[in-house]
Amino acid sequence: MGSSLKHYGLVALGVILGVGVTMQFSSLANKPVEDGMPVDALRQVASVYRLIEADYVEPVDQRKLITQAVAGMVDALDPHSAYLDRAAWRELREGTEGKFVGLGIEIGQGDEGTIKITAPIEDSPAARAGIQAGDLISHIDGAAVKQMDMDTAIKRMRGAPHSSVVLTIIRKDAPAPLEFNIVREEIVQKSVKGRIVAPGYAWIRIAQFQEPTVDDLANKLAALAREEPALKGLVLDLRNDPGGLLQGAIGVSAAFLPAGAEVVSTNGQLEESRARFYGRPEYYMLGRGIDPLAKVPALFKTVPMVVLVNTGSASASEIVAGALQDYKRATIVGSPTFGKGSVQTIRPLSGDAAVKLTTARYYTPGGRSIQARGILPDVAVDETAEGDGLNALRMREADLQRHLSNDRDHEEATRHDDIQEQMRILAEARRRKPLDFGSADDFQLAQALRQLQGLPVQLSKRAAAVAPLAQQAH
Repeated sequence: MGSSLKHYGLVALGVILGVGVTMQFSSLANKPVEDGMPVDALRQVASVYRLIEADYVEPVDQRKLITQAVAGMVDALDPHSAYLDRAAWRELREGTEGKFVGLGIEIGQGDEGTIKITAPIEDSPAARAGIQAGDLISHIDGAAVKQMDMDTAIKRMRGAPHSSVVLTIIRKDAPAPLEFNIVREEIVQKSVKGRIVAPGYAWIRIAQFQEPTVDDLANKLAALAREEPALKGLVLDLRNDPGGLLQGAIGVSAAFLPAGAEVVSTNGQLEESRARFYGRPEYYMLGRGIDPLAKVPALFKTVPMVVLVNTGSASASEIVAGALQDYKRATIVGSPTFGKGSVQTIRPLSGDAAVKLTTARYYTPGGRSIQARGILPDVAVDETAEGDGLNALRMREADLQRHLSNDRDHEEATRHDDIQEQMRILAEARRRKPLDFGSADDFQLAQALRQLQGLPVQLSKRAAAVAPLAQQAH
């Protein structure tokens, strides 16, 4: 799956840039307002509101104006805090639940103003209709895709359950465009996939940390152990995984660490934000049934591991990579991660809205803060044999305006113009052939297997250039 890939219903730009969130859901509603509110400042806000309402060149929507004021207040805090209106709140819930109403396709940017179908999701409406990997979408309900941005195209493909949409498909070797009338259904995504990639060696990929992720991981590990009882090594692939639920990261870590090991700690202003989280069921099960990790064979506590990461690995991915690195349970291979070491808590509001608020920084078991720094690989390996591809172009947390500082390192970071940088990255992504993670052409996976097999690994060009200088300095 390429760096421009998205699950239909998730946000592509976040995957491309590595912007993810590690979230906790809070049942707390509005908290009571404490004394000490800045009354003069609030009066000024009210004065500006009345001024706009009375004097602006045309009438304004009062509710919209207030909503935008609230959104601006939250957005000004840091890049990951946000006001969520009804639609945004619904989309966020769909992403973390692993469910959405749609067609069931994984898509990326195609050629000449088309959308490329990377793969139909198994047993989805698109798969049953005959949609194939490599198909190009040229029109949605008769409207040309080349006149839409990606988000607009996605909104046109989404809709109510049992409603239909017509896709016009360009297929290689087909003499003419094909039309498919597809009925939308609720799609259950699998955030985990994996297979035996070489005799004795398995590959597991986690695309995002969702509510079903720990269950899906447990089922996949058990299946791999049945297929290959004499497993010699495991590659855990977290590349381009933008994060997700904190509980998912804890459960995934617990599958490979000693029982009850500390996975992550957090520190924030509230007492509830100052906590330590351990690899025990009460920390990752979300209050449901039997511990899914009980079915995971014991060999996964000791089998040699490599964790693949890149600049698109963010948040919950970094929690897992940091924990496995601190316990020396796995070798981290790839590029430095995004560096998002903050936790967002969802505070529901009235009117089907919510606030996604940064409430804490998180720390690895060894006490490292990942914020604006990231996880540094033990073995630096480029995206391809020729270089580090999109990883060299992506922004990281330290480049984002208003990002939280690293309270342990107090490092300074160079900031860039967010919009211009994003457009440059997207343009570059469209020119490049998307990487198919786990394929025979996956260079980093090949190097990870060599690392597990004790064979020489082709280091990143930058790491290879720096190594001789370091030796001379000694």
